[in-house]
Amino acid sequence: MTTTLRPTEPLQSAADGTRSRHYQVCVNSRPVGVIHLGTSAALGDSVAVIHELRIDVPDRRRGRGTVAALAAEEVARGWGCRQIEAGVDVVADADAEAGTRLAQVLGYVLRNRGMTKRLGDTAPGLPDGSRARPMTDDEYEAWHAHESERYARTWMERGVPEAAARAKARRDHETLLPQGPDTENMVFSVVEHEGEKVGILWLALREDRAYVFDVEADPAHRGRGHGRTLMLLAEAQAIAAGRRLLGLNVFAGNTAAERLYESLGYETTRHAYYKPLLQVYGPAR
Repeated sequence: MTTTLRPTEPLQSAADGTRSRHYQVCVNSRPVGVIHLGTSAALGDSVAVIHELRIDVPDRRRGRGTVAALAAEEVARGWGCRQIEAGVDVVADADAEAGTRLAQVLGYVLRNRGMTKRLGDTAPGLPDGSRARPMTDDEYEAWHAHESERYARTWMERGVPEAAARAKARRDHETLLPQGPDTENMVFSVVEHEGEKVGILWLALREDRAYVFDVEADPAHRGRGHGRTLMLLAEAQAIAAGRRLLGLNVFAGNTAAERLYESLGYETTRHAYYKPLLQVYGPAR
């Protein structure tokens, strides 16, 4: 039996420069599922994204998804993409388990995971000797330069080409912080311990939740529990703003951060995977 992809629409071009196309997954011309392939709005046209891959229940566990994903990689190579990524929501069902197994079998690497925590009504206090204050303008400028470089390098270390990584860092900060530190619903804080600055927190207030965009203990003060203090501050600020769900992203390999978040009760909600693609040249399909 032959598994192929059959386009169900012309190649789509969006205003943000991304491309996408829907396909039927077919076995000997019989439709058995769907796949939606596109390019990344966040990382540029050189990175493909599998937005959806679904095989009909009667045809599962027969390798259809594996062949369809490999066919999608071939299409992405034809588009000139150098990398492909896919996300798997973490829920207790067979689809999530199958998606994780498929990513691992095909050689995808875990890049990062999204985590969330449900908050109560009582804001936690900070440890004795620790206090929070707003970030000053001078501190913001120094932090912004450092954070932009660190953020770009984090993506480069995970296979994103330098130009794309730096463009993403610039674009993300411009989008999220159009008015810099005065951007509405963005909270920048410094934590001091016994009068000495030990770390910073960038918290965003969304409609239904708060989100930690950056939390970092100063290098000279790491390993002393200040990361936990910063996260307690994030919870307190979220609760004070009326948000009862706190989210964050953690990159794979940041073991200390992963252990901290898990110890504080955060649960993984989504895994993001990526895979390098050999560069080939051919017609887009």
